[in-house]
Amino acid sequence: MQINVDGTLMNVGVLFSEIDIRERTKVIAQQINQDYGTKETLVVLIVLHGALIFGSDLVRNLEMPTEIETIRIKSYEGTSSTGNVTLVTPLPSSLDGKHVLVIEDIVDTGRSIDFLLKELQKTKALSVKICSLLDKPEAHEFPVKANYIGFTIQKNFVIGYGLDLNGKFRNLPYIANLTKA
Repeated sequence: MQINVDGTLMNVGVLFSEIDIRERTKVIAQQINQDYGTKETLVVLIVLHGALIFGSDLVRNLEMPTEIETIRIKSYEGTSSTGNVTLVTPLPSSLDGKHVLVIEDIVDTGRSIDFLLKELQKTKALSVKICSLLDKPEAHEFPVKANYIGFTIQKNFVIGYGLDLNGKFRNLPYIANLTKA
C-alpha cells in the first residue's frame, strides 16, 4: 500500500497485524499479572498519545486493581526526534506510595523514557517499571530498557496502532513500516 504524506509518496508495509498485537498484549499482561499479583493497586501511567491504544488494550487484560493516569511528552517532529523532550502535562500527584507502570508506544533513542524516569524519581512512587509496545535497540542512545516489551524492531519509522506521523495514522489497527516509495 502507498500513502501520500505532504506530497511524498510513501510505502506502508505491515510489520505486526492486529491479531499479532492482540496476542502479544495478552502475553505481556500475563507477565505483569505474575509480577504484581492481584492485591496491590497498580498505577498505569499511559504516555499520550502514542501509547493510548496499547495501554487501553493492555489494562483490560490486567487482573489487579488499577488506577489509570496519563502524561504527555513531546520529542518528535515528523519522522525525526528533535533531541529535546518536553513535559506537556505535569506528572499526576497520585503516584506517592504506589507501584507505577509506565506504558510507552516505542523506545527509540531512549531519550523520552530517560527523561520521564528522571521526572518520576522526583516522586515517592514505591516502584517504577516500563512497558513498551515496541523497542528499537539499534537506535538506543540512552541506557534505558523496558521491563516488558511487545516487539523488537529495526531502526525504521513505523506508524499505526497509536504510532503516528505528524499526528496522523494512529488509527491503523496494525503496525506498519513507512518508507519512501
